[in-house]
Amino acid sequence: MGKICLWGSGLAVIVILLFIMGLLVVRGGGVISWEFLTSAPKGVYLGMEGGIFPAIIGTISLVTIATLTAAIPALLTAIYLVEYGKASPLAHVINFVIQAMIGIPSILIGLFGYVFFVVTLGLGISLLAGGLTLAIMILPTLVVLMRDALQAVNDDYRLLGESLGVSRRYLLQRIILPVASPHLLSSILLAMGYAAGATAPIMVTAAVVMSRGSVSLFNPVMALPFHLYILFSQHISLERAYGTALVLVLILLALNLLSLYLRNRYGKRVAFDD
Repeated sequence: MGKICLWGSGLAVIVILLFIMGLLVVRGGGVISWEFLTSAPKGVYLGMEGGIFPAIIGTISLVTIATLTAAIPALLTAIYLVEYGKASPLAHVINFVIQAMIGIPSILIGLFGYVFFVVTLGLGISLLAGGLTLAIMILPTLVVLMRDALQAVNDDYRLLGESLGVSRRYLLQRIILPVASPHLLSSILLAMGYAAGATAPIMVTAAVVMSRGSVSLFNPVMALPFHLYILFSQHISLERAYGTALVLVLILLALNLLSLYLRNRYGKRVAFDD
């Protein structure tokens, strides 16, 4: 009975995903073209014509800044929790804070980013403010994923290194991190997908209704989630909204598939062969 429930749950998830993809393809597949992907929005009501190129560039820029900002602190935190802190009181506090941060609604992170980056630091509604806000949003998720990746490394590596008198730093640099690298990279890709689909944080820190695709750290940018929100909420063009949603979902799906490939293709290095 338990196996039937598990298989049924898995099949239900697949069916729901296929249904969503099918709906997006049927409703929005007709607008996908080279012009749609490479031109800016146009029309009396912006978005009725033209494409989503500035939104794609803006999304990539936001995700890049967020990932570059959050990846190193997340990795250092994960290394401390797994390799140095372990059961220390500070490690318990860090784990508690990280778990609490994961549960914070994204809109609250967006409001914090607005107050701190936009107003207090004077960055204004800009690409930099949005990217830093997204970095805060994905940081706890990255820490958890990277922590799990390091914990998955077989302890025999550590025991063997200690028995040979190898320093912890050398063991970490030459053995642990290289072995865990496929899972660490997979974690970064998953976090990138999380950031790419976020709407609430960028609405108040980075997004603008229209831009020409030029990227500047201190100027606002278009982003796919926000552009999609505008098209739907203002009923400008439901067909183009579905097309935008399809492009966004395909980007997220590509990131997740690449992450899964890295785990399956190179993740076997995490454990010793029997």
